[in-house]
Amino acid sequence: MATQAKITSVEAIALFRAALIVFTSQARPALEEVSSDVMRARLWLENDQWRHWENELRQRNKKLEQAQSELMTARMSDFQETTSLQQMTVRRARQTVEEAEGKLKSLKRWDRELDNRAAPMLKEVEQLHSILTSEMPKAIAYLGQVVRALDAYADAGAGASSGVQTEVKKP
Repeated sequence: MATQAKITSVEAIALFRAALIVFTSQARPALEEVSSDVMRARLWLENDQWRHWENELRQRNKKLEQAQSELMTARMSDFQETTSLQQMTVRRARQTVEEAEGKLKSLKRWDRELDNRAAPMLKEVEQLHSILTSEMPKAIAYLGQVVRALDAYADAGAGASSGVQTEVKKP
């Protein structure tokens, strides 16, 4: 087993450390944005869209009831031309009610699918975010210590070769 490390560039380690700092500072907000986007999508489905289509269903049911009552009134008055027009109006109103009911069913399905698909991915995003907030600062600090130790070692080696003794401090 080798007891010596062959380091050809301390600068490369320092550049890697700097790149790691930049990556961490950019990745953390990106991961937070992903989590907030999923939360916004969930709230949009559960609140905004759900409320919108429930109101639409209520309004469309009222229009259907109104069209049905107009049809009954037309039938009682025996106006054939008016009755066919009223039947068509009832048919259209019934279709719009069915459309709103279908939208509500779709919203319920999308809400479940969003939870089923997003939950595993969000768990991984949270794990990566945890690594970025807890482990990366430690790695950055460690690389800083490595660079300082290697610089001190290089300085000690240069001083020893010129006949001047220097003391190497370990981090």
